[in-house]
Parts: sequence; structure tokens; C-alpha cells
Amino acid sequence: MNFNEPFVITISREVGSGGHTVGSILSQKLNVPYCDKLLLESLQKQFNLTAGGIEKLKGQKKNWLTDFFDKITPMPPAQALGLNPKYVKEFRADITTDDVFEAEVKILNGFADLGSCVIAGRSGFFVFKNHPYTLNVFLTASKDYRVNRIMAKQGLSEQDALKVIESIDKARENYIQRYAGVSRYDARNYDIVLKADGHTEEQLAGLILSYIG
Repeated sequence: MNFNEPFVITISREVGSGGHTVGSILSQKLNVPYCDKLLLESLQKQFNLTAGGIEKLKGQKKNWLTDFFDKITPMPPAQALGLNPKYVKEFRADITTDDVFEAEVKILNGFADLGSCVIAGRSGFFVFKNHPYTLNVFLTASKDYRVNRIMAKQGLSEQDALKVIESIDKARENYIQRYAGVSRYDARNYDIVLKADGHTEEQLAGLILSYIG
């Protein structure tokens, strides 16, 4: 990857693998913005965004995503990554799953237009397949590792943690297959696949940085 050019690192992960934290660590070490699910949902809810609404805003303002951040918080995008719940409103009832996906794609591309960034999930490997400087990462882990991690983080029983894993795994696979037309478990989608077992999030982030180097 050429660090002299704007780059995108996408982090796809199994729930309970620690991928969200790994992405956050990478963004901090590389000093680039981190775009995760919370940020996307906050933008969509705050501005009632549909794909058409984004296109209208893009026509009015060259730096349309920067304007979003100016309205949400006085901090610059690189720091506006943990949005306060007070900024979140409910989705409009007429927004469909397709509307949300199209809006997410446009927001993600808006992030990339602003410069280098780390993207968590959201079909990033597919959205940025034609970006010239992209690294696609997939983080996996054993079922036991994932169950134990979710039990500890969410205070769930083993049975409930398993239900969370099964539900999210199914939802994410359906989402990827619907919009990307491939399985999220196909290693050919990624440049590097890492198994989280036996590693801390810091170590996993270090492995990715070493791979880049």
C-alpha cells in the first residue's frame, strides 16, 4: 500500500473476534478517521438520509460530508468518531433496506473522498473494490473464543451468546450476499485473513501493520 496516496483499510469480521477494536487501534496508529456502524447510523438518523437525499446534498456542496460533521460537532472528522447519543434520531419509516445500503455506500465513498480512512464492515471490501489503494482484512475466531468474549463483554449466558452469534452471522451473510453477490467467508475477498485466538487486539493490529510494511 502506498501511504503517499489516500488509502482505505476495510475490516470485515465475525462478531466476537475483536475486529471493531482492531479497526479503531489501526485508525489511531495511522492517524486516520475510523468509520464504523455507529457513525453511519448516526449520520443517517440525524439527517434522515436516503441515497437520493445524499445526491441532492452532494449537488449543493462540494464537501458535503464535511458539512455533516460541522453540523454534528465542531470537532474535525478524525475526532468525531464517538458520536453522543443526543445526536441520534429515529429512522423514517419509509426508508427501506435498499435505501440504507445505497446511503451507506455514498457515505463510505464520501469518507474516502476526504482522504485515508479505516472502514469497519458495511461491505467495505465490495464498496472499494475499484479503489487503487485498498487493504481488505477479515478477522475470524473459533466459536469458543467468540462465545467467551461476548459473554464477558455483554454479561450473557453461554446459550444467549450463542444465539447472538448465530443471529448476527446469518444477518451479515445475508446482507453481503444480497448486495455484494458473494459470501463474506470467501477468502478471495480479502488481502489478509487473521484468526484472533491467542492474540490481543493490539497484536492483531500490529500484524496488519507489519503486513502493510
